[in-house]
Amino acid sequence: MSDYTVPFVINGEQVQPKETFDVVSPGTGKTLHKCGNADVSVVNQAVEAAAAAGKEWGSTLPSKRRDILLKAAEILESRRSDLSQYQTDETGAPPGWPEFNLGVTTDMLKDIAGRVSSIQGAVPITASPDVSSMVWKEPYGVILAMAPWNAPYILGMRAVLLPIAAGCTVVFKGSENSPRVMHGIVDCLQEAGLPKGVLNFITCSPTNAPAVTEALVAHPAVKKINFTGSTAVGRIIGKLAGQHLKPVVLELGGKAPAIVWEDADLDNAAMQCTLGAFLYSGQICMSTERILVHKKISAQFQEKLLKTIEQVFPSSGEAPILITGQAVDKTKKLIKDATDKGASVLGGASVDAEEVSKTRLRPIVVSKVTPDMDLYKTESFGPAVSLFEVETEEEALRIANDTEYGLSSAVFTEDLRRGLRFAKGIETGAVHINNMTVHDETALPHGGVKSSGYGRFNASWGLDEWTRTKTVTWKN
Repeated sequence: MSDYTVPFVINGEQVQPKETFDVVSPGTGKTLHKCGNADVSVVNQAVEAAAAAGKEWGSTLPSKRRDILLKAAEILESRRSDLSQYQTDETGAPPGWPEFNLGVTTDMLKDIAGRVSSIQGAVPITASPDVSSMVWKEPYGVILAMAPWNAPYILGMRAVLLPIAAGCTVVFKGSENSPRVMHGIVDCLQEAGLPKGVLNFITCSPTNAPAVTEALVAHPAVKKINFTGSTAVGRIIGKLAGQHLKPVVLELGGKAPAIVWEDADLDNAAMQCTLGAFLYSGQICMSTERILVHKKISAQFQEKLLKTIEQVFPSSGEAPILITGQAVDKTKKLIKDATDKGASVLGGASVDAEEVSKTRLRPIVVSKVTPDMDLYKTESFGPAVSLFEVETEEEALRIANDTEYGLSSAVFTEDLRRGLRFAKGIETGAVHINNMTVHDETALPHGGVKSSGYGRFNASWGLDEWTRTKTVTWKN
C-alpha cells in the first residue's frame, strides 16, 4: 500500500485529514492508499471558504475565467499519464476508458471556456413607456457538486466546471471509490490559477456520508446542488433539498432501450448494442439494458449479437472488472431471479462465481424476460442485457417506455422518418438513431426525464443552470 493520503482542499490549501479510510482496488483487491474522511466540521470549513470567495469570483471578467479553464485543459493533457493511472487503479477501468474520459474532459474545458462570454441578460420592453427594464443573469453563489466514480473525470469535471464558469463557487464532494481521480481534477484547476476558495474538495466514507451530505445540503450558504448517481440516492438528495427549498440538477439511473427494426443494418446494430450494453461492464447510466428486436429479424440479429460480443469481449480473456463484489452479486441476483421465473440465458456468463475474482463478470444476454421479473424494471448497472421480440411500433414504444427511467435510448432503422417517429415517442432525454445509447458530448445538453432526473449538463444549457435572473426597472 502507498503511504499517500488523498487530502481535502479547502480555501486553496491541501488539508491533511484527522480521520481516513482505505481505498481498495477492485482489480487487485489490495489497498491503494488512504483518503480523508470528512465530518460536519470539515463541511463547515469548506462551505465557509466557498462563501468567502464568492463575491470576488462572481465579479471576475469572463475572459479571466476563460483563460483559467483553457490553462486547465493544457495541464490536464500534460498530466494525462498519471491521471489515467489513478482511474485505472481506483476503478479497475479497462484499457482505453481512462483515455476516453480524459479526452472528453479536455474537450469539455475548452468548449465551456469558449461559452463563458455568451452568458447574457436582456432588455425587455415594459408595459409603460415611462419605465425601462433590464434582466441580469447572476451566479447562484455556493454550489454543492457530487459526482460518481464510473466516468470520474467527465462527471467530476462537469459537476464543478459549469458552476465555476458561470461565476459560482463550489464545494465538491468526491466519490469514496475514486477520490484521487477527483482530487486530480481540483489540482489541475488550481494549478491553472483558480483563486483560493473557488473550488473546495472533500470526501468521506459511506458511514459518514449521510451526516456529511445532510450538513452540506442544509448549510444556509449553499444555494444550489448538482448530483450524478443512482436514483435511490437522488431521491434522498431531492428530498433534503426540497426541505430546504433549494434547486437541484439530478442526473440519475437509466434502463436504456435499443429498438432494432426489420430494416436495420444488423451488423451496425449488433456492434452498437454490444458496446452500449457492455462498455465498462455496463456501469454507465446510459448503458443499453433492453434490446427490442423486430420479430422478422430476431433470430438473425441474435446470432450477430452473440458473435459480436465474443469478438469484442472474448471468452478466452479475463472477465471484465466491476467496481465491487456487491455490484457483481446484484447482477447475478437479477439473472437468477429471471431464470428461476422462466427466462433463458442466450450467451455470456452463468450466475456461478467467476474463478478469478469476485469483482469480475462476463457479459450476459437474457431472453424471455417478463414484467414479473426483477430484471425487467431494475437497473442492473452491470453487464446484463435483455432481449424482447416486437412486431409493431406501438408495441416497441410501449415496452421502451414501460420503466420509471428515461435517460437515453437508441433506434436502428434505415428509414429516417421511422427513426424520428420513434424518437418522438420514446420518453428519454436523448435518442440516438443508428448509434449506441451511450453518448455524451459537451456540445449537447445531457440529462433525463422521469426517475432519471431533471435539469441539464453541458453546453449553454448547462451554464444556464447556474445563473438566476434579477429584474431591474426604473422610471425614465
